[in-house]
Amino acid sequence: MSLLSLRGIRKVYGDNVVLNDFGLDVEPGECVVLIGASGSGKSTLLRCVNLLEVVDDGVIELDGVDITDPRVDADRIRSRIGIVFQSYNLFPHLSVLDNITLAPIRVHRVPRDVARARAVEMLERVGLGDKASAKPDELSGGQQQRAAIARAMVNSPQLMLLDEVTSALDPELVGEVLDLLRELKSEGMTMLVCTHEMAFAREVADRVCFLHQGRPLEVGPPAQVLDDPQEPRTREFLRRVSGTTGR
Repeated sequence: MSLLSLRGIRKVYGDNVVLNDFGLDVEPGECVVLIGASGSGKSTLLRCVNLLEVVDDGVIELDGVDITDPRVDADRIRSRIGIVFQSYNLFPHLSVLDNITLAPIRVHRVPRDVARARAVEMLERVGLGDKASAKPDELSGGQQQRAAIARAMVNSPQLMLLDEVTSALDPELVGEVLDLLRELKSEGMTMLVCTHEMAFAREVADRVCFLHQGRPLEVGPPAQVLDDPQEPRTREFLRRVSGTTGR
């Protein structure tokens, strides 16, 4: 059974159809990388999966459970899904440790001592064990993004959603975040990743999904989609982002 299954997903803002009959399955332990031009629906798709947006039509199943059912407990579902955005979204007045424990304590009712122990473990995991008491503005951009990833991992999620997590970073800081994602992949974390980092997609993705006008126009192994794309729109996109289509 797929860990994540999307069927007929439709999302509309006014006259703008952002997702149009979108379908995709993600297997346990799989890393699927979403690529496509701005406005193709990548970020909206992640927000729908994490129930930050309500779909207008279609079904999203997580581990066989329909999470688009309005009767589901959204907070409980979100505790099983970690999401990291391109902006770190850390509260500047809180320490790194308090940023990570805020949702577990206040939303998921995890006892404070348990939440703090998990947070410390996650900070060690992402190489920030000595930054627990620091404020976000005392960290580099790469460190802030790793702290945001630690926050997303603190509830031991089944699925990680990552939305252009390196796009706000200086080039020299991109590598440290991508290295962490490579480690997560090697440990079996299921990931749905939006990125323009084609080298990362080629190295880490099990499958690449090219979105065009809110639909998965081309899906396949990185070697096929990135080096031998079948769709003219995919070739055009790859020409723009990397100067080559592989053909």
